[in-house]
Amino acid sequence: MRVAHFIQRYPPALGGSEAYFARLSRYLANQGDEVTVFTSNAIDLEAFWSRRGRCMSPGVALEDGVEVRRYPLWRWPGRRYLLKLLSFFPQRLWQCLTLPCNPISPAMWRGVRRLDRPFDVVHASAYPYAWPIACARRLALRRRIPFRITPFLHLGDTQNPRDTTRRGYTSPALRWLLGQADTVFVQTPSEQQAARELGVDAGKIVLQGLGVDPSECTGGDRAAARRDWGLGADEIVIGHLANNSREKGTIDLLEAAGELWRRGLPARVLLAGPEMPNFRAFWDEFSRNHPVATVAHVVRLGVLEEMRKRDFFAAIDVFALPSRSDSFGLVLLEAWANGVANIAYRAGGPADVIRHEQDGLLVACGDISQLAQSLERLCADKKDRLRLGRAGQARLDRDFRWEDKLRLVRHTYVKLVNG
Repeated sequence: MRVAHFIQRYPPALGGSEAYFARLSRYLANQGDEVTVFTSNAIDLEAFWSRRGRCMSPGVALEDGVEVRRYPLWRWPGRRYLLKLLSFFPQRLWQCLTLPCNPISPAMWRGVRRLDRPFDVVHASAYPYAWPIACARRLALRRRIPFRITPFLHLGDTQNPRDTTRRGYTSPALRWLLGQADTVFVQTPSEQQAARELGVDAGKIVLQGLGVDPSECTGGDRAAARRDWGLGADEIVIGHLANNSREKGTIDLLEAAGELWRRGLPARVLLAGPEMPNFRAFWDEFSRNHPVATVAHVVRLGVLEEMRKRDFFAAIDVFALPSRSDSFGLVLLEAWANGVANIAYRAGGPADVIRHEQDGLLVACGDISQLAQSLERLCADKKDRLRLGRAGQARLDRDFRWEDKLRLVRHTYVKLVNG
């Protein structure tokens, strides 16, 4: 098959949807398919809207058997305000193209028109970055071939009808774009239900789910990592690996940990991943307003290389992802692969992945006090956290094998292409 993939960023950019599409592209290439990836040249997410964000050189490269076409971003002063004004024009495609979060690349839009190459299927991701998805739709319409979307819908707090995360991912323009797809891949039963509520025909929805390869995230050196990062051998360490931000729960985690510190529980917090502007602003205030001893409870690692990620999971005792914006939560599987217990908000994908009290703990979204109580419970009870971590670990080979998940996607491609 000749496959066109569209994604907002591609490795070495870090992100869940980016890593997944790279894995899927490599898998298809290894099956003998011709895969072309259309993406922006952004490395940092911030590069979509700010010149402070890092970018690669645009161009075409062959990476692990996959042709990757990186297109330059178009950024200008006052971008957000102009796009907001333009988005009021009442035409759905136009509204998709003018979303303020978009990686805007006119070169990509023109490129799919000019590229004289046959394709059998077009597959795009991820919401809310509609520009690459709209480009994918353009290519599919031009070639009259199937168009698939993996939206990775972030559903937020399902108990809050005014949840801003869910509203952002289910806007009228994005809902229209979802309805243009011949197939919609979803990751959890909650996302499946949301897609149906957004008007997608049940016959077009494929419940997929994601996987984990334990060999890629285990085998770290606990003792050495703790020495390197200034953590005591006997200290209880709470880990958090994500785009450090309010949306991913980094700020809620530190506020909950603050309750533990005020009660005299000396747990440390180990933060890893890129730091978003709203977290950096929070940290500046946090470090000003708290004693040095309190600030020292937090270790900020930033972006981790592959081996260091293994060390991260080996070094921690509990993994916390109180996120409002995860469609699945691959890092939860990576924690389980290391036998580490998970705590997450009852929001989005993690609420379906974790089975409360069986292999992890779920907390009401935004409830800092309940989050602190759950953290305190697992920090204080080694037997309980080992029980939960091992129960999650036991599920991996049955429920979360990459081979199963990727084979399902390819089977769906072949089935639709062959009619």
